[in-house]
Amino acid sequence: MPEALPVATIRTQVTVPLSFPDGYATTVRVFSFKGLIDGREHLALGLGDWAGALDRLAAGGDPPLVRPHSECLTGDVFGSQRCDCGPQLREAVQRIAEFGGFLLYLRQEGRGIGLYAKLDAYALQDAGLDTYQANVALGRGEDERDYSAAAQMLATLGVPRIRLLSSNPDKAEQLTRLGVDVAERVPTSVFLSPANAGYLAAKAAKAAETEAAETEAAEALAARIPDRPVAQ
Repeated sequence: MPEALPVATIRTQVTVPLSFPDGYATTVRVFSFKGLIDGREHLALGLGDWAGALDRLAAGGDPPLVRPHSECLTGDVFGSQRCDCGPQLREAVQRIAEFGGFLLYLRQEGRGIGLYAKLDAYALQDAGLDTYQANVALGRGEDERDYSAAAQMLATLGVPRIRLLSSNPDKAEQLTRLGVDVAERVPTSVFLSPANAGYLAAKAAKAAETEAAETEAAEALAARIPDRPVAQ
């Protein structure tokens, strides 16, 4: 049974032209919301023919491409090489614009622990911890991101079914539990640099661990469901 969430509404919407340092440019429809469960100022960016994508979905066609992207000031704005957030954001905008869909820009910096704590975690990473171990050493969760507001935003926009642009199985699991039909998980590209190799290795290991745990849980559940008797 999907988790029930409060109903959110659109607060305002406005058209904004975007331009990236490499010259790529597009125009987006930016939506803000009222009634989001965590009270934060999350945004939805309608990219490409997002309205046509909604029409196709309503007619039984392919669902829109959607990426929940967690805010990363250092990577998204300043171009930090310690993560792959900036390149992922740039890639997502173009891929979604080409297909039609939404980028959900979620204000949960540092896997949900905040900007200052993320910088504290960087210092611990410099001392040898990986990105998840550093969060735990600060007394925080490995990943505190929550996608309840993202599910609310999709419901408000009329998007019950999506193609999820993400290599993170936890996003798919959370959104599914929150009532979003994830028809497909579309992996993002790998943006490797000398500065983020350890970070990407830790992310890949965590994703594999999550996938294995989900598979094990599904197999255990299936084993508890008795076979139906064959009709005579």
